[in-house]
Amino acid sequence: MILPLLAAGIAAANPPSGLRMEAQAQDAAPAAAAPSPQAITPPPDPAAELARKRDETRAELDALSKTINLSSDKVNELEKSIADLDKSSSSIRQALIDSAARRKTLEKQILDSEKKLADLGVKEDGIRRSLHDRRGLLAEVLAALQRMGRNPPPALLVTPDDALASVRSAILLGAVVPGMRKETDRLAADLNNLAALQTASAKERAGLTATMANSIEEERRMDLLLAENDKHSRSSAAELDAEKKRSEELAGKATTLEGLVASMESEISSVREAAQAARREEENRKLLTDEQRAQAKALADSGVPDKNRIAPAYPFGELKAKLELPVAGDILRQFGDADGTGHEAMGMTLATNPDSVVTAPADGLVVFAGAFRSYGQMIILDTGDGYHLVLSGMDTISTRQGKFVFAGEPLAAMGAKRVASATALALETNRPTLYIEFRKDGKPVDSRPWWTAKDTGKARNDS
Repeated sequence: MILPLLAAGIAAANPPSGLRMEAQAQDAAPAAAAPSPQAITPPPDPAAELARKRDETRAELDALSKTINLSSDKVNELEKSIADLDKSSSSIRQALIDSAARRKTLEKQILDSEKKLADLGVKEDGIRRSLHDRRGLLAEVLAALQRMGRNPPPALLVTPDDALASVRSAILLGAVVPGMRKETDRLAADLNNLAALQTASAKERAGLTATMANSIEEERRMDLLLAENDKHSRSSAAELDAEKKRSEELAGKATTLEGLVASMESEISSVREAAQAARREEENRKLLTDEQRAQAKALADSGVPDKNRIAPAYPFGELKAKLELPVAGDILRQFGDADGTGHEAMGMTLATNPDSVVTAPADGLVVFAGAFRSYGQMIILDTGDGYHLVLSGMDTISTRQGKFVFAGEPLAAMGAKRVASATALALETNRPTLYIEFRKDGKPVDSRPWWTAKDTGKARNDS
């Protein structure tokens, strides 16, 4: 025990007060050396600590995002850039795809920063907790160091009469100093680590604030582009409204996704006409020679597929390991996992940040866009080759049925919180969640083979 020895060393230089300190330290020593079982607290669960810190960080970021506003100059600059844009349909759609890609990149950066801040916060809390648990010992060590500075041991050559006290002090301090040094070095290391973590947190927060401002700017740009895109719609507002009402009626009558798709393709004229045109394109592609097919594939692979196409640039079966997730987020549940109701999940579920943009994973025809039973807001894409992609859990939808969309084109936006739906049952999170289901000839299939390597991963729980 450091303190009794330290007290004895100080007693050699200052007997009256030193003896009192030694007696007090010895009285306290048994209790410190043998803490009662009730005083021992179990170490915190790292996963629970990280989850709690991420919740706190998300709340702070949500509050921060509400304080960030675009300046009037920035808004005017955005509006001018849209006004100067080539107003052709293909140019606007490409601008939308580019904007959505930038938004998703920024949203991934925000998610990464959120995780880093939570991790740094957990480490800070651990150091503070350690310092708090050792506060009694640290206080006495610091006090002893201060007293030694004020009352140093006598020097033999300066005061020969104090030779005995000097020898006693040297012997005792020889035993005390190593322990004191260890505690002092540990304290200094903790304080240095704490300062480094605080500096890293401040730097990460500064970078995150800039990223969030850029994200808000990009969101505004997309809103302007979507408004411009709506002006170029070939259908009149009256026709769109009539189709929307009819699709809502059909969605109310349909009992299954297969039935919904069938009713849309037979009853909604824009969907029927677009589906027929896309199928003709698919049939024509099958009639191409091997050389023509290779040329078409090379053109698509070059990154400049036909911007006016009405059928997917690639057969869907050839897109394995090439698709990007439609939203930036964390995978909570994969195909085949328990869904919390005693069944297996028929798709995957991702937790996202509020207001995240949702893009088309692949080229496809929008067969349905709206609310459907317990799925919430839902979009169904016909991507050819007998495949349909189902996306649900969004808050607002920015596309319509009968429209052919390109991979990466924005389709919808997530809300502020998780939408209550059948696909989001038993999820331990309040974050917005997107459900993704791939279907081949009407039957759910595992979507994992289609995602890029960076987007695949094991499902995990998230708070």
